Amino acid sequence: MFRFLGLSILFLAGCTFIQAQVDDIKFDSSIDSTLVQFSGMILDGSDDNLYPIPYANVLIRDEARGTYSDFNGFFSVVAKKGAKITFSAVGYSDVDFIIPDTLTDDRYSVVQLMSQDTINLPETVVFPWPSRDHFKLEFLAMDVSSELQQKAIENLAEKSLRQIREIVPADGNENADYYLRKEAQSYYYLGQTPPMNIFSPVAWKQFFDAWKNGDYKKKKDE
Repeated sequence: MFRFLGLSILFLAGCTFIQAQVDDIKFDSSIDSTLVQFSGMILDGSDDNLYPIPYANVLIRDEARGTYSDFNGFFSVVAKKGAKITFSAVGYSDVDFIIPDTLTDDRYSVVQLMSQDTINLPETVVFPWPSRDHFKLEFLAMDVSSELQQKAIENLAEKSLRQIREIVPADGNENADYYLRKEAQSYYYLGQTPPMNIFSPVAWKQFFDAWKNGDYKKKKDE
């Protein structure tokens, strides 16, 4: 008895939900009639050899949304009838298109041709140098005043470059490399105690050799 009553309640609730969905569809039918599935192909129409333009932008101007064509130049987007569409791509002139507002069907297809747009950039002259040392010599050999030449020598000195390396922060790639090296080092001794160089005879020998050679004294003098 209770099982039959429960099934009856579920059946009535489902019927009510379906009826509500149907009513919503009927209520939104006036809004859906203004929409259209706008699709088509974007081709290069600069000459007789038509070929698709991949990844071209398809923008709905009034709604600030859109899509882009695939590798074969095909696109598809839902838009309103009478909407203004702008096609754009790198190296091509923008093209505006208005979807007819007198359509009776909910689908509309076009084949949009675009013309290449040549942009002349200013001339750039590149002077290659065989090496950094060669560039340094050529730079110092320029006909400049003695003050500028002395300033250049000071800026290119090893002491100045070392100070710059210590002051200038590391960029993203350097930080990422440092982090990955630290992670790899921690995984190398995972599950065991890392060795301490204070008990390593090899490290002590290297220290005494550096002390005898005067390496620490040279660094102090610098």
